Amino acid sequence: MKVARIAALALVVAALAPSTAALAAVSAQEAARLGADLTPLGGEKAGNAAGTIPAWDGGLSSPAKAGFPNFAQPGRAPDPFPNDKPLFKITAANMAQYADRLTEGQKAMLRQYKDTYYLNVYQTRRTAASPQRIYDAAKRNATNARLIEGGNGFTGAVEAIPFPIPTQGVEAIWNHIVRYRGDSVSRETGQAAVTESGSFNMVKFHDEVYFAYMQPGATEATLDNVVLYFLQEILAPARLAGQVLLVHETLDQSKENRRAWIYFPGQRRVQRAPNVAFDNPGTASDGLRTDDQFDVYNGSPQRYDWKIVGKKEMFVPYNSYKLHWAKVKAEDVLKPLHINQEYPRYELHRVWVVEATLKAGQRHIYKRRTMYLDEDSWQILAVDCYDNRDQLWRVQEGQAINYYNVPALWTTLDLTYDLQSRRYLALGMEDQANHSYEFNIKRSLRDYTTLALQNRGTR
Repeated sequence: MKVARIAALALVVAALAPSTAALAAVSAQEAARLGADLTPLGGEKAGNAAGTIPAWDGGLSSPAKAGFPNFAQPGRAPDPFPNDKPLFKITAANMAQYADRLTEGQKAMLRQYKDTYYLNVYQTRRTAASPQRIYDAAKRNATNARLIEGGNGFTGAVEAIPFPIPTQGVEAIWNHIVRYRGDSVSRETGQAAVTESGSFNMVKFHDEVYFAYMQPGATEATLDNVVLYFLQEILAPARLAGQVLLVHETLDQSKENRRAWIYFPGQRRVQRAPNVAFDNPGTASDGLRTDDQFDVYNGSPQRYDWKIVGKKEMFVPYNSYKLHWAKVKAEDVLKPLHINQEYPRYELHRVWVVEATLKAGQRHIYKRRTMYLDEDSWQILAVDCYDNRDQLWRVQEGQAINYYNVPALWTTLDLTYDLQSRRYLALGMEDQANHSYEFNIKRSLRDYTTLALQNRGTR
């Protein structure tokens, strides 16, 4: 594996530092690279030597820059590259030619579904962007943020990623967990557990997130140790409708694990839900994902040892606006064994490769995970999940787009493929929704109390 210069530096620093100690932040001299040779969030600003990855020029920082000056929400962001055609197609027949730029999960999918699965590779477009205040906060955080003992939280940072120049794998994962996705957001979306034959029943959700950590002017004192408030109501099918989940995601998880409650409409009561975390089955997922696979990865990193393997050029899902298209229907996308591969878009990007290995004495259905994080946004784009026999079991993809009206890079469809059962889970289907993500909704902390949860009961 060819490791980029910045990744090599990170590995040297990481090797010299104990993984469980609270680490000093980077120096002011190192932080000065942000916005210079590094992007404001720590990616390499320059393109690659081959010219196949361009230099970052600020990304799609507004609807006008994306070519849609009149675009406004609610609504689905139009494709800024409608005339792009695939440069080439990777199939089981030619995958050896591209093997060093494919994840192990992609290789397994190509081998297992050799007659139907392929990757359409497009021109690389570095569209990731965030507001200027997030860039300013990331630079402040770089010299102040520190992991707490054990890495199960951090201090000295608010508003933006805490570790734009990471020296440990757990720092990179915290960047993903608290990456910028707007100040607050709601969506109506669908989740489908697709059988081997291609049949599925859609579960509809209404989700809301209030990112307390991201609020302008946030401080550690005002956070009260809560980084975000998440609410999810099941809208359909009827047998599940009305169930509501409320989560307060804690920042310093050595002090307190996440708080969670569920409202059960049949009982008309709110109950504490201590097990909404780690490898418990995800809501209405038919056992095809764990709680910590929501949003590709979320929650406490405490059960794993995290190691930065390096930075590598990989073919990853990126700018998959076809999956976000207003006219796309679930039946068009959800096919037997995997989604219709004409819809996702793959590009060559530099990614941080982070290996998660289950700690001795800890329990999880995944013994090991390899995660691939976008250098420009810290969004996890792909994950290889291994079972306790150390066999590749599940493959995740985060089909990402830039919501340029915010701006923020986030997924439009999250996929979890189970290689053993030959089934998969698709979360983010929007064809039955009234609108896509609606950013910067007006909410307050009063909307995410247990009393508010009780009042949302519908039956």
